[in-house]
Amino acid sequence: MVMKKFLNDPQQVTSELLEGYAMCYPDKVKLVSGKIVVRAHAKSTDKVAIVTLGGAGHEPALSGFVGEGMLDASVVGDIFAAPGAPLVVEALRLFKDYKGIILVVLNHEGDQRNANMALMMAAKEGLKVSKIVTAEDIAPGIDAPASERRGLGGCVPLIKILGAAAEQGLGVDEILELGERFNQRMATLAVTLKVATHPQAGQEIGALGDDQMEIGMGQHGEGGGNGPELMQSADWVAETMIKKLLRAVDAKAGEEIALIINGSGATTLMEMFVVYRKASQVATEMGVKIAASRCDEILTVQEAAGFQMFVGVFDKDTLALFNAPSDAPYWVVR
Repeated sequence: MVMKKFLNDPQQVTSELLEGYAMCYPDKVKLVSGKIVVRAHAKSTDKVAIVTLGGAGHEPALSGFVGEGMLDASVVGDIFAAPGAPLVVEALRLFKDYKGIILVVLNHEGDQRNANMALMMAAKEGLKVSKIVTAEDIAPGIDAPASERRGLGGCVPLIKILGAAAEQGLGVDEILELGERFNQRMATLAVTLKVATHPQAGQEIGALGDDQMEIGMGQHGEGGGNGPELMQSADWVAETMIKKLLRAVDAKAGEEIALIINGSGATTLMEMFVVYRKASQVATEMGVKIAASRCDEILTVQEAAGFQMFVGVFDKDTLALFNAPSDAPYWVVR
């Protein structure tokens, strides 16, 4: 299969995209060992460092959120693959003199396995690292245990809260408590119209008919929900998804939420705004207040068409942290 992508050697795409990214934002990020993205200007060591890991191919996630008020480092694996434990440990060592280290891990098998191995290796070196796991995908069911749920784009608003708390100088335990408070009341659901193509293998990931969509398909083409179904209108999809998400987070009338439409890579802003319109109307009709909103590409899957809808419930503290200043290349708050 011939791919229509602007690439050179597909096997070099991860290193080349990271080099280009660091060249594009030299005032904000820099590369260490080729696949560790860190801040160009590190924060003071009397604060907690926030680190994450994940495969390339989901840009701007996760490295696009390295910066003031968010991540201190992103450890990057190959396309759709978690980085190896030794590279993660190398990144953690960069922050050995900090007030503490928190590692944010999305609940995918490779990410969890390599993160856990890295934590064991780090402990042997005397590094104290705490872990927080995102597993907010409700495709397996609202009542499914966290171990069966995938980590999707919800990691980014959580990182925003963790990063802001760290920037303010809070300790590890305080930051984790605030993060888990939000983590336990956030949910994501994805819908896919067209699957992605792996930029190295040149093969489509999953399959959908021209007249089909799938609510709950994973970001790498994994099955989810009830399988493919016939295309429906934007209003039908938005209403179906927002109602499930609000039930999942147990949103009550009067509570404040974040509502984010995250494009998967080939979905236009036009479509995202049309979807947001209906989701916002439904949430408002249910008495829920939208305190933060966004329609953007945050965590993508190459040219996959579709979007992830995210809902997270705020309290006074987490809303203030979400709105606190940040200066990452792909998340700026003034």
